[in-house]
Amino acid sequence: MALRGTNQEFGRPYNRRIVLETIRLSAPVSRADIAGKVGLTVQTVSNITRELELQGFIRGIRQRARGRGHPPTALAVNPEGGFAIGLHVTPIGVDAALINLAGDVIARRERGAPPADPKKAFALFGEMVRDIRAVRPKGRMLGIGMAMPGPIGVESMSFVGSTTLEGWQGIDFAPRLEAATGLPAFVGIDIAAAALGDQLYGAGRAYRDFYYLYFGVGLGGTMVHDGVVMRGARGNAGEIGHLPLVPGGELCPCGNRGCLERYLSLDALDRRLRRKNGRADLRTAIDRGSPVIDQWIGEAAPLLRAAVVTIENLFDPETIVIGGMMPESLLARLVAAAEPLLHSIAEHDRRTAPRLTLAREGKDGVLRGAAALAVSGVLSPRFGLLFAGDEERGERDPIMSPASKREVAA
Repeated sequence: MALRGTNQEFGRPYNRRIVLETIRLSAPVSRADIAGKVGLTVQTVSNITRELELQGFIRGIRQRARGRGHPPTALAVNPEGGFAIGLHVTPIGVDAALINLAGDVIARRERGAPPADPKKAFALFGEMVRDIRAVRPKGRMLGIGMAMPGPIGVESMSFVGSTTLEGWQGIDFAPRLEAATGLPAFVGIDIAAAALGDQLYGAGRAYRDFYYLYFGVGLGGTMVHDGVVMRGARGNAGEIGHLPLVPGGELCPCGNRGCLERYLSLDALDRRLRRKNGRADLRTAIDRGSPVIDQWIGEAAPLLRAAVVTIENLFDPETIVIGGMMPESLLARLVAAAEPLLHSIAEHDRRTAPRLTLAREGKDGVLRGAAALAVSGVLSPRFGLLFAGDEERGERDPIMSPASKREVAA
């Protein structure tokens, strides 16, 4: 996405976010380079960056001298200049994390399965947020992002079955979350959040085009093209788990048979363990080893192989990043068992990246992505347009609070 500023003074909140986003994506970067990237004058960029430095959003970095004279000063985001909270809600629990502007996890909290009653669940979310905000009591809190299982708004698939939040239909999530936490709230599907987190902070940073295959309670995936997560017409792109790849297979809650996630997901493995060992704990079985897990890997690997060739032939990614909630050790075993991969358009003579890349973020990847929904939302140039002209009327851009200089020192 091209970031272009406006030299009209009423657009200052917009320009402020354009400059800050450019620094976030391109740091370390000089003022002159920023001006060239966004189409603003060097003087305008200098005025904005001076303001952002005073507010604690960015800081100068002295670079190595390349010749005579003082080395140039580049700009980068100040990690402690702002914080967001990432919330990940699944059928098996709730995770929350406090994330700084560099994507570092400052603190995290975990709870068991969310209450079936959404009213109680949002009260729990508010409690968790108050608890985790206490870690940085004076920090500038930009907002909260919530990642949840998709798809959303599909009658036969949403809030149906063990891989979704059953009984949560008809909820206006963002306003409810904002009311419970007092923070600007942004809500997205966990697949897209995980891909965003990986693109910003994980293995995906090395690629312009990659596919993120997400092993959650269910199975999903999404394509990241030129740094942008492809979400589809209604935000539901990526439901690869509901491809019916096993003819005449198990009945899926969506109404079809043989859907991929019935065999290739944490829920599939958990159901297999419970059928064999009753109330077997998935984490314990993975840590101690289990013949049930060995058998599941043997049966799931061919399906992963089929999923990989389907993704490659449809999207032509540089690589497929595999991550999510499934423990990395188990994912590594599953990926190894899927070798050798089937032939696809991914086999070309200029290939340098592996066809499959393991994400190293685990649960943190989704939480970072959820927090990034809030950071990107509040700091996005489009959000800045809402305040165009306000400063000329004596009102302030909400991210430029007078208390910010005190807060970033916390």
